[in-house]
Amino acid sequence: MDASDLKVFEAVARLGGMGRAAAELNTVQSNVTARIRRLEDELGATLFERHSRGVTPTSAGRRLLPYASMVEAVLADARRATLDDGDLAGALTIGSLETTAALRLSPILTSFVSTHPAVDLALRTGTTCELIEDVLARRIEGAFVCGPVVHGELEAETVFREELALLTAPGVDGIQALSAETGVKIVVLREGCSYRQRLEDILARRGVVGLRRLEFGTLEAIIGCVAAGIGVTLLPRGLIGPVWRDGRVAVHPLAPRDALVDTVFVRRRDGYVSSALRAFLDHARPALTRVDAA
Repeated sequence: MDASDLKVFEAVARLGGMGRAAAELNTVQSNVTARIRRLEDELGATLFERHSRGVTPTSAGRRLLPYASMVEAVLADARRATLDDGDLAGALTIGSLETTAALRLSPILTSFVSTHPAVDLALRTGTTCELIEDVLARRIEGAFVCGPVVHGELEAETVFREELALLTAPGVDGIQALSAETGVKIVVLREGCSYRQRLEDILARRGVVGLRRLEFGTLEAIIGCVAAGIGVTLLPRGLIGPVWRDGRVAVHPLAPRDALVDTVFVRRRDGYVSSALRAFLDHARPALTRVDAA
């Protein structure tokens, strides 16, 4: 068994078929099938159950899969470390909450790209749950997410504190106007959004249950619905003014325990920290620290 065997095994397990793995690996299906059979013979265990739709890992295959993924990741990091001679160049992919990207990161990204034009910087936005999954799967090098984050495979660094507020249509009195009898609608991002969960918890403590949830894919759509009086939402109050004009929605402050939330940068503990990532964090920290101090 060697690293190339594990690469073939991982592709078959992830894609669920010999033919699909062969296409990804740019080889023929007979080669993939022969490699898997040799690996099974060497280990003395059946790794896949064959069926009409493809293959599914057996219990032995499921136990092997984390090690195959780990070897692939280690080899990728080894390749990156070998080629990383300290020159700031190449790809850097990070993740961010949409609110953080809109409110905090735009000037930082602009100045970083201007200072380091050889770095191909890419930003992916998503919910906290989605971004943490992307970091764990090594699809991105790190991400700005809502804290706290406690995970054995992740290192989390607090970068600034955000103040959240309840946003409603103009003329609504605030959270005290919401009750179980009003048929409260919350306008939120998809499942996995940390602000969504916090809003549900805040309302639950006030006895507001049986919420109707309206899910939208963009912040602009959420604000548009709130401004139209369709529902309420919970977002950083700093978005009002710099991103959306004052008066478009009503901003209602909350108690500190509900309003204050840390934004943290997470990355894998065992992941290689590239020169580009290190330079980006060094570039971002001073600006984000000033946000927290303000």
